[in-house]
Amino acid sequence: MQSNFLSNFEKPRLFGFVVTLMMMFMSSTAQSQEIVLTQENELPEKYQTLINPFWDNQVQKGQFSGEQGVKIHTAWIVHPQSKGSIVLSSGRTEGSVKYKEVIYDLYQNGNSVFTLDHRGQGQSGRMTENPDKGHVEDYSFFVADLQQFITQTVLPNSQSKPNLLCHSMGCAVGALYLISHPDTFQKVVFSSPMFGINAPIPQWLAKGILGTQNFFNNVFGSEPWYFPGQGDKQTEPFAGNGVTHSEVRYQQSEVVFEELGIALGGITGGWLKASMWAMNKVAEQAEKIKIPALLLQSGGDTIVANEAQDVVCNSMPDCQLINIPDAKHELLMEQDQYRNPAMTHILQFFEE
Repeated sequence: MQSNFLSNFEKPRLFGFVVTLMMMFMSSTAQSQEIVLTQENELPEKYQTLINPFWDNQVQKGQFSGEQGVKIHTAWIVHPQSKGSIVLSSGRTEGSVKYKEVIYDLYQNGNSVFTLDHRGQGQSGRMTENPDKGHVEDYSFFVADLQQFITQTVLPNSQSKPNLLCHSMGCAVGALYLISHPDTFQKVVFSSPMFGINAPIPQWLAKGILGTQNFFNNVFGSEPWYFPGQGDKQTEPFAGNGVTHSEVRYQQSEVVFEELGIALGGITGGWLKASMWAMNKVAEQAEKIKIPALLLQSGGDTIVANEAQDVVCNSMPDCQLINIPDAKHELLMEQDQYRNPAMTHILQFFEE
């Protein structure tokens, strides 16, 4: 008579089969969740064989007319099996071409990515006759440009509420956007945010200089003047730079800007005045940023003030701060020992 129960021989075989299936499933799941990032030792070859072709052939580029008719350059790519959308707001002097590796890595980990070159830098239009001058009259223009980009390009190509990734000056822009448009994004990451500047002079003295310069600039100047001590773009050697420990990423950034002729010089008095207003507003109204926020702080930053980051993060209802010890300002362009954990934190935070 046949038994309705498994024989002593069949049970171990079935158990082993089930265990094998479970292990295969767990391994497959782990692999699907594994974060893959470009490493420095492979970057020179990978740029030529993978990243540049990806940028040239897959990433879409465009432009639109922003506030006051300024041309705004854009770049984006929609992942066919997108986990979500990430909008990138870059820092001062930067542009989309500097973030080829970052956008490639975000895409390889399953994300659609959208970015724009902020007015006055990158491949976007300038507001001064001298294209080297880093200038903006009001951060409300940055915010309006970002809103137009989100409405026209990001939302129509996103299946869910997007996330926001900002760096340095782009964090001030992003924070102001979140204050005035609190429901657009799901989460935000601030990378080395410019919520305060490590200036060689105190703010009260900078304000005094700005007031005096603004008076004479209006009387004698036809366009905005550089802030005292600032000037046109000069080639700076890697040695002694304040932004990254990674020579290969530093040189790659320099090359791409020189090739396109879009390198930026120093700041105008107008840029500094607008930036001081923006940083003060972010500090005063940070509690209005209610979405989950992750602030990645560069432990060795000499460009922006980490103390100001502490204050702003503490004012947000849902902000966690992670310090990357000894890292310089450009976390997303740093050596692997700093960049890998920063990128991992970003990807994991957006996927949680």
